[in-house]
Amino acid sequence: MTTKTNTANRAGNTDTTPTPATTTATTPAPAVDPASAVAMAAETERTRAVVAEYLRRVADPEQGPEEIAAMYAEEVEWQIAPNPAVPWIRPRSTRADVVGHWVELAEHTVPEAGGATIDAFLVDGADAVLTGHLHGTVRATGKTFHSPFALRLTVANGEIVRHHIYEDSLGIAAACTPDQAEPTA
Repeated sequence: MTTKTNTANRAGNTDTTPTPATTTATTPAPAVDPASAVAMAAETERTRAVVAEYLRRVADPEQGPEEIAAMYAEEVEWQIAPNPAVPWIRPRSTRADVVGHWVELAEHTVPEAGGATIDAFLVDGADAVLTGHLHGTVRATGKTFHSPFALRLTVANGEIVRHHIYEDSLGIAAACTPDQAEPTA
């Protein structure tokens, strides 16, 4: 039985009359197989380790495109909305394509003027999701871009097999687009 307290009635008195407890039907939690839980925890830790190594390689200027791409399977599902104004923003499907991404990114941006910060790094089994902000400077225009991002990576057999990134590709495209010269009269 619960007791209502501190509820003022119209006369200003506090009502402390007992009220019956509300009963609700509950569904029992599904049984957790300890072996499955241990396997899931182990897979989560393996995924975390692979993604942490990937992030380490991306952040290390001594690591080239081949070393970064070595974290990926031979065939990868690299998904991003393509944008013709941005040479490096397009879907990829192989490890060689991943090398191409990092080569193109280095060719078209100023490496020391770019980077990313990570706000969240969530891992569940084979999947990892990172959110944060990225920024860079485009070589050809000198313009900068800033974008929030979300990156979903999936790991299988110690390699990244899925790379889905969501970012402000229109903002990045604007940084890649030269300013139009004003017409002269």
